[in-house]
Amino acid sequence: MGYKVEKTDEQWREELTDEEYRVLREAGTERAFTGEYTDTKTVGIYNCRACGAELFRSETKFESHCGWPSFYDPADSDAVETRTDTSLPGRPRTEVLCAACGSHLGHVFEGEGYGTPTDLRYCINSIAIRHVETA
Repeated sequence: MGYKVEKTDEQWREELTDEEYRVLREAGTERAFTGEYTDTKTVGIYNCRACGAELFRSETKFESHCGWPSFYDPADSDAVETRTDTSLPGRPRTEVLCAACGSHLGHVFEGEGYGTPTDLRYCINSIAIRHVETA
């Protein structure tokens, strides 16, 4: 695909824990309400846990009560990419990936009535991101 950060499967396995690898590289999902950042309200940025690219900022994080950290906009229009996910029969979704390394982050949903400026909910696995506190 031509990502800025490209590594072999072996390199990813060496750098990531088994659970991080399952989510980031195999498009897994952590259980709802178990993630480290589900309820975090601390100001900062959220980077890709695999490659460190900036993905989201705390000012776009909101409480959706879905069990995963939710954001209404990426940090930059080029920070993430999306593609159709047909892994659930009869229920296509939009998968969210890190644009720098292609790691699976979660899914994005539109028009759910949260009243966000974009009407989007980026539902992101905590294990796929790392929060860096800022002043």
